[in-house]
This record gives sequence, structure tokens and C-alpha cells, in this order.
Amino acid sequence: MTDFATIELHSDPRGIATLWLNRADKHNAFDAAMIAELIQALRQVADDDSLRFLLLRGRGRHFSAGADLAWMQASAGLDYAANLKDAHQLGELMSLLYHLPCPTLAVVQGAAFGGAVGLAACCDIAIGARDASFSLSEVRIGLAPAVISPYVVQAIGERAARRYALSAERFSGERARELGLLAECYPAAELEAALEQWLANLLQNGPQAMRASKALLLDVGSGVLGDALRQRSESVIAGIRVSAEGQEGLNAFLEKRKPAWQ
Repeated sequence: MTDFATIELHSDPRGIATLWLNRADKHNAFDAAMIAELIQALRQVADDDSLRFLLLRGRGRHFSAGADLAWMQASAGLDYAANLKDAHQLGELMSLLYHLPCPTLAVVQGAAFGGAVGLAACCDIAIGARDASFSLSEVRIGLAPAVISPYVVQAIGERAARRYALSAERFSGERARELGLLAECYPAAELEAALEQWLANLLQNGPQAMRASKALLLDVGSGVLGDALRQRSESVIAGIRVSAEGQEGLNAFLEKRKPAWQ
């Protein structure tokens, strides 16, 4: 895969892609260069049908401290049009991650501040350390969690999003799990072992079935019923039943054997 300066992208024979934020000396704070590289990496992942799912991780002690201070300082000297262009790039990153065709799993340790909360919220599943520290910290420096706000609301709900966006208070991995931002949290020393259990579970599932389920659930959204959604859901199950993977899964179940993807 492509060599990058601020991130790493690897895939293994199982079809697991791992995207690392790789500015550990800067606590994985992101700037324009990292955002551009993340966009490029996610487009590569989206174009690779062989990948079963994506892990999003941060090198070093912290998942990500949010926006880089030097980058924010430079942005303060730009005009509205230039800042709008920067915001559009960040919006593109969040949208690509949220809509990625394959399932996504974020693994959070240490700090996850500002836009890093948005990255976790954009993933289908996020797990983390109990002592991880989260904060929608933008208002502390006179800004707003604007671009990430739709994804944060999707993850933790309107009321909690208002509280943490307006207060900028920090909350733990335990609290993040209570809010729904994390699916589960673990002692820091057990996070890697827990991740292996998540991977083993995900690898039991049909790769195309997971992709089809994700695409359908993105369309379902909050579940407002209507004729179009009913037709969409009916067509999904009919199509996957007659697909090669669907046939293999059903036959394996009936024949009491493991399906080919296992």
C-alpha cells in the first residue's frame, strides 16, 4: 500500500486493514497533511473489495489529541474562503469514514479530544481503555465541534452532545461506554487481548453480508418506516440469499460445517 508521512496503512492475509495515526510525538494531533493522507488512505480501503474490515488506531500513548495547535494557529490567519476549504477537507474525511463500505472498528487509548471524538463516532464500533479521556474541547479555545457534530449526535444522542459540546468537560472510557460512544471498555493492560477477541468474532461473519448489512443500516438510519425502505430491505435479503456467499453460508449451516470464509 501507499507510503505515508503521518499515517500508516497495513493489511494482513485475513483481510484486516489497520489505519494508524502516526504522529506519536504530537500525540497524533491532525493537521492538513494528515487529513489529506487519511482521505487518500480511506479511498484506497473503499476501493479494495478484498478487505473485510478496518481498524482505526493511534500510535503511542494517545489515540489523538485532536487538531494540531500549529495548524490551528495558521488557520487563524486565513480568510473565510481558506477556512471553509479546510473545513470541507475535514468534512470529507469524516464522511468517508462514516460511509466506508466495510465495517470499521476504532481502538481508543489515552486522549481522544476534539475531532478525535468525531473519528471514533464515525466508526461502526469503538472500544477503548477505561482510563481513556474524551473531550469535545473546542469551546475552550473559542471554537465549535461543527464538522463532527452530526456524527457525535448519532453516537451519543442530542442531549449528551449538547452537554459535552457546551461544557468541554472530560469524560472517561467508562462514561463513553455509558453514552454509547464506546461499545465496550477495558483495563488498559487488557485492551489488546480484548481487541483480538473482537477480531476473532468479526472473522466468523460473512464479509459480503457485513458490507450489505452496513449499507442497509446506513439507509435505515433512525428506522422511519416507508414503502421505499421496505422495498430496500426486501431486495437486500433476496439478493444476498441467492449470492455465492449467501448460498455457501446457508449450505454450511445445513450441512453442519464451517463456511468457506472461516
